[in-house]
Amino acid sequence: MRTYRIAVAGCGGMSNQWIDYAMAREDAEIVALVDISREAAEAMKAKKGLACPTFTSLADALAHSGANVVFDVTIPATHFEIASTALRAGCHVFGEKPLAETMDDCSEIVRLSQETGRSHAVMQNRRFDPRIRSLRRLLAGGTIGKPGFVAADFFLGPHFGGFREAMDSPLLLDMAIHTFDQARLITGANPVSVYCQEFNPPGSWYAGAAAAVCIFEMSDGSVFNYRGSWCAEGAPTSWEASWRITGERGTAIWDGHGEPYAEVIAAGEQDGKFIRDYVRIDAVRVDEEAARTGHVGCLDEMFRALAEGRPAETDCRDNRYSMAMVLGALESAKTGQKVSITELARD
Repeated sequence: MRTYRIAVAGCGGMSNQWIDYAMAREDAEIVALVDISREAAEAMKAKKGLACPTFTSLADALAHSGANVVFDVTIPATHFEIASTALRAGCHVFGEKPLAETMDDCSEIVRLSQETGRSHAVMQNRRFDPRIRSLRRLLAGGTIGKPGFVAADFFLGPHFGGFREAMDSPLLLDMAIHTFDQARLITGANPVSVYCQEFNPPGSWYAGAAAAVCIFEMSDGSVFNYRGSWCAEGAPTSWEASWRITGERGTAIWDGHGEPYAEVIAAGEQDGKFIRDYVRIDAVRVDEEAARTGHVGCLDEMFRALAEGRPAETDCRDNRYSMAMVLGALESAKTGQKVSITELARD
């Protein structure tokens, strides 16, 4: 049996899920804990009952532990440093989003992954939900015909406290990538351009822009419209967003809570009708594609891809297009201009 020797970089609260996952795998062993705070690493070691050494430097950890996989659970500002160090050391990297903070850094990670032959995959846990995968199958099967308009509403009012409430662009930088990545999953298309306006509505408890409206042109010719707010009190949407996709023959709906469905033009003579008759088609649940959801489902896919010698679904080469949506939206909001994402994410 192959043994994955894992160095965990970052021992904050989020690392609990990653460490618990690794400890439950028979083919994995945690061989190092790394954190800029030795005390944090030692506290996590004691909490989990691990016997591995702790380090304050990833380079030192890799030199002394024999790790071949790195879990990057550090803050976004250090993702490029962690990824480049690990890849150059011959390790595969599985990391929290975002891939990196700039497109240049994202592209360099892609280059290093290709050059070293090592995998770099990103945690996009909201892809791994049987309902959104059922929605994807509904669309891919041609139920509504060719999609032309994709709309996602994301309206919640979480009172996090801490760093998010002090960020310049908390919604776009910290959360919107999930919905943007979901749009790519649903449509199978990549972004071409974006126009975005972000703002801070009345009553907001955030210092920065907690709301945004984005219009993306996609590579399949469709338009994706994102409307979101992190300071919307009352009538919250799901964290998965509320979706409406219109196509040639009908409309697909997913409210993020229940099961997706479509309403399509009914069979029979419809000529002369002002509003046509429609029939409902329920999506078929795709349990077999997402037997385990969220973080666990995404990590399962990362390890499965390693074992099968293929890029993971959230491999860096794919994920940089989701990052380009975020960074393109931020650039558009800053300049007030439409931004070409094809140029931004060029090879």
